[in-house]
Amino acid sequence: MAARPFLILSLLAATFLFTFTCARNGPLAQIMDSTSTVNANYTHVCDAARFLDLGLNIKDFAYCDTSLSYEVRVKDLVDRMTLSEKVNQIGDTANGVPRIGLPQYEWWSEALHGVSDVGQWNSKASFFDDVVPGATSFPTPITTAASFNQSLWKKIGQAVSTEARAMHNLGHAGLTFWSPNINVVRDPRWGRALETPGEDPYVVGEYAANYVRGLQDVEGTENATDLNSRPIKVAACCKHYAAYDVDNWLGIERYNYDARVTEQDMLETFLKPFEMCVKEGDVTSVMCSYNKINGIPACADPRLLRDKIRGEWDLHGYIVSDCDSIEVMINHQKWLKDEPEDAVAQALKAGLDLDCGNYYTNYARNSVRKGKVSEKDIDVALKNLYIVLMRLGFFDGSPQFDKLDMTNVCSDEHIELATEAAREGIVLLKNDNQALPLSTDKIKTIAVVGPHANATSAMIGNYAGVPCQYTSPIDGFAKYGKVIYEMGCGDVACKNDSMIFPAVQAAKKADATIVVVGIDLSIEAESLDREDLLLPGYQDQLINQVAAQSKGPVVVVIMSAGGVDVSFSKGSSKVHSILWAGYPGEEGGQAIADVVFGKYNPGGRLPLTWHENEYVDMLPMTSMPLRPIDHLGYPGRTYKFHSSSSVYPFGYGLSYTKFSYSLVSSTKSLQVQLNKFQHCREMNYTEGSYKPACPAILIDDLRCDEHHSVELNLEVKNVGERDGSEVVIVYWVPPSGIVDAPIKQVVAFRRVFVAAGKSEKASFVLNACKSLGVVDYKGYNLIPSGGSNFIIGDNMLKVPVNIDFQH
Repeated sequence: MAARPFLILSLLAATFLFTFTCARNGPLAQIMDSTSTVNANYTHVCDAARFLDLGLNIKDFAYCDTSLSYEVRVKDLVDRMTLSEKVNQIGDTANGVPRIGLPQYEWWSEALHGVSDVGQWNSKASFFDDVVPGATSFPTPITTAASFNQSLWKKIGQAVSTEARAMHNLGHAGLTFWSPNINVVRDPRWGRALETPGEDPYVVGEYAANYVRGLQDVEGTENATDLNSRPIKVAACCKHYAAYDVDNWLGIERYNYDARVTEQDMLETFLKPFEMCVKEGDVTSVMCSYNKINGIPACADPRLLRDKIRGEWDLHGYIVSDCDSIEVMINHQKWLKDEPEDAVAQALKAGLDLDCGNYYTNYARNSVRKGKVSEKDIDVALKNLYIVLMRLGFFDGSPQFDKLDMTNVCSDEHIELATEAAREGIVLLKNDNQALPLSTDKIKTIAVVGPHANATSAMIGNYAGVPCQYTSPIDGFAKYGKVIYEMGCGDVACKNDSMIFPAVQAAKKADATIVVVGIDLSIEAESLDREDLLLPGYQDQLINQVAAQSKGPVVVVIMSAGGVDVSFSKGSSKVHSILWAGYPGEEGGQAIADVVFGKYNPGGRLPLTWHENEYVDMLPMTSMPLRPIDHLGYPGRTYKFHSSSSVYPFGYGLSYTKFSYSLVSSTKSLQVQLNKFQHCREMNYTEGSYKPACPAILIDDLRCDEHHSVELNLEVKNVGERDGSEVVIVYWVPPSGIVDAPIKQVVAFRRVFVAAGKSEKASFVLNACKSLGVVDYKGYNLIPSGGSNFIIGDNMLKVPVNIDFQH
C-alpha cells in the first residue's frame, strides 16, 4: 500500500472522494521547473525549445543525446548532480535540478482498478477536476480475479494505462503507478482482501503478470531483448513485498508487526507472486512493506531486496518503500535503535532505491558525510530510477500516445469493459430449482432491498478515484421491471431492525425480491481487519424476515471481498439463490441485474475459501504458518492446507448450464535422465508410505526445458441449454505420503466459452519445474518422483502422471 499512515483515515471513508485541483494547464503536469514560469508547454524533458526557455543549450547535455544508450545518458545526468541535488531526487517528490534542465517529478500515482487520485496529498501526480472529472473504475481485483480470465486482466490493464496516458497528456496524471497489490490472502479476516487476487499464489502471480503486461507493454516491443531499454506505456509496481497481510487486528498493527515466517512458506506462498510479477510480467518496480520479517524490516533486508529481487529475479526497474517505511523503522519498530542516518544507510545498502517519504531527502546527505553509506549507493538508486523514466518517454517523448485525450477516458468501450469484468467476476453460489435466471415475461415488479440495494461508492472499494458514473443495483434492475426499493438497514452496520418491516412489505408485493447485503470499507479495509466472518448487525434477520414473507423467489446478493458465513441462507429453503458480486465497480448494478435476468450466464469462481465463522476462533490472525499446527490445534490456511468443511470452497461457482469434461490425451509418464552432477534428494514421508529409490531432484539442478514438460488435452462440453463460460481449473496433487505437501495446488486454469450443445478444447503444456514442485521444510524446491495426479475442477476428472528419475 502506498498511503502514508496519517492518510489512512481518509482512505477508509468510502463515500469521501477527495478531489485535488491545482493550476496545471499543459500537456505534461510533471515537467515543472521551480525557477521558470515556462513549465507546462512541453511533452518531454529533452525538448530543445524548453532548454532554450531555461537559458540552456540542449547540446551541452549528453543525457538528451538520443544516439546514446539509456545507461550512458543516465550516467551523464547523475554525474552532473552534486550530493545535495542527488538526495533531492530519491524521495517520492523528486525536486529536480533546474540548472541542468531536470524538472520535478512526482513518482506516486495509483491504478489498482482504474486511475486513482490517491497520492502525495499536497502535490498529487494524478488528480481530477473540471478538465478530467473522472476515470473508469473497474471492479476491485478480488472481483476481477474471480473471472479466472487472464485475457480480461490484461485488457483491463491496457484500458487503465490508456486512460492514464490520456490524463498525462492533459497534465492530470503521472507515469509511474504503484499497483497492483499482489499479497496472498492468508487469513479471511484481512482487511485488504478487496485489493488482491485471492488466496492462491499461482493465481495471484498470473493476475500480476497479466495486469502488469496490460499496463506496461507497448505494442510491438513486448519481446525486446534488452529489457532495460524496452519502451513502456506506464510503469507498474507489484506490492507489498513481502509476507504482509496483517493491518490492524485487535490492536496489532502492520507498522510494528513481525511476521515470523518459515523458509518453506516464504518461497512457496509469499514470494511466488512477486517472482512471477518480475520474471513473467517484467514489472518495473516492487514496493517493500512496513512489517518486519523474522525480525528484519522488509525495506532494510538486503537478502530480500538486493539479492532476491534485483539479483536472482533480475528486476529491470526500481525498488520503492511503502510510504514512510523508514520513519516506521525508527519510531515504530525501534530497529537497532537507529538514528535517521543509520536507517537511511541500511535501506540504501539493502537495495531500496526510492523512499516514499522524506527520510532519504532529509538524511541521506548526512549519512554519506558520516561515512555510513557511500555516494555510489545513491548513484545506483538514481540510475535505476531514471532508466525507468527514459523507458517511459519522460525525456524523449512517446509520440505513439500523444493523440490520447479525454475521448479515451470514460469511453463507452471502457465502461462496457468495466461492466463485462463485473459480469465475469460474479459468482453464483446457490440456485435451488433453477430459480435463476428470472424471466421478464413473469417478473414485472422487483423488490430490491438491503443496505447495498442503492450502492454507489461501496461498489468501487478503495484506491478508486472518481468514477465516470454509477449504475447502482436499483438502477440496473429498473431496466428489467418496476423496482420497489427499501433500505432494510440504515447502513451495513444494520444496528437495529427498525427498517426491516418496510422491506418485508415490499417483498410481499413484488414478483421477485433481491436482497443486497454485505460489508464495505467500514468493516474491511486498509488498516482495518475483521474480527468475524458474519454479516453485520441485523442483516441476517433482514434476509430471514424478507424471505419468509416474499411473494416470489428470493435472491441474496452479497457485496464483500472476504468470505461471509451465510450458512443460514445456504441452508434455507426460502432463499432460492445466492450471488457474490465482490465490489463490482462503477457498473456493478448493471452487471448484477444482467446476471439475475439471464442476459449473462455467470461463470465466476471464488478466489477465496469461504470459511465458517468458527474458523477464526480457532487461531489468531498473527499465526503465520499455512500448514496446520497440531499441537496448538490451529487448522491449516487456504485450500492448499485446510481440509475441513467450509461454507463454500476455493474455486466454487455455478452456472445456468452444465458442463462435462473428457480427457483427449495426456502425458502419462515423465522420464528424466540424470547426469553425474544431479543428485537424488531426500524427502520426509509419513510412516508406512512408499519411498522411491530417488525421492526427488533439486529444481535448480535441472534445465527445465521442453523435455521437462507434460501435456494435458481436455474437451469441455456444454450439455445444457444455455451458452456459457466454464473455468477449467487444473490442480496438481503431489505423490502420497510426502510430509507437509499441499493437499492440492492450482497449476493452470483457463476460462472457456462453450455454446449450448457444443464442445471446446482446453489444452495445457505444464513445465514440471514450475508446476510439479514442492518446497520442503529446508527451503529446497524439489520435483518429487512417483505417481501424482491432476485433478480437473471439483474432481470432474482425475489424470495420473508418473515422474521417474534415472541415472
